[in-house]
Amino acid sequence: MLVRRQPRSAETMKKIPNRKKSKTRAHDLKAEYHFDYSAAKPNRFAAAMSEGTVAVVLEPDVAAVFKSSQAVNSFLRSVISAMPESRTPKRGLTRR
Repeated sequence: MLVRRQPRSAETMKKIPNRKKSKTRAHDLKAEYHFDYSAAKPNRFAAAMSEGTVAVVLEPDVAAVFKSSQAVNSFLRSVISAMPESRTPKRGLTRR
């Protein structure tokens, strides 16, 4: 026995036209931009960064393990103390 399919609405089958993104042309870009620095705001995170602080970005899987910067610092200090003495940098000396 053959079953007849219901006809689909032409509106459902209508394809949405592709909207082409306008490409930025080289002549649309200025050679130099002038910014109004009088409207700039100070970095709100600068006060939290003391002298000698280094910001490090953790990968998401590593960041999931550590809940705070104190936890990361504590772990790194334990790793540093477990390193052989010859590889531990001397305090007060800076590497360049």
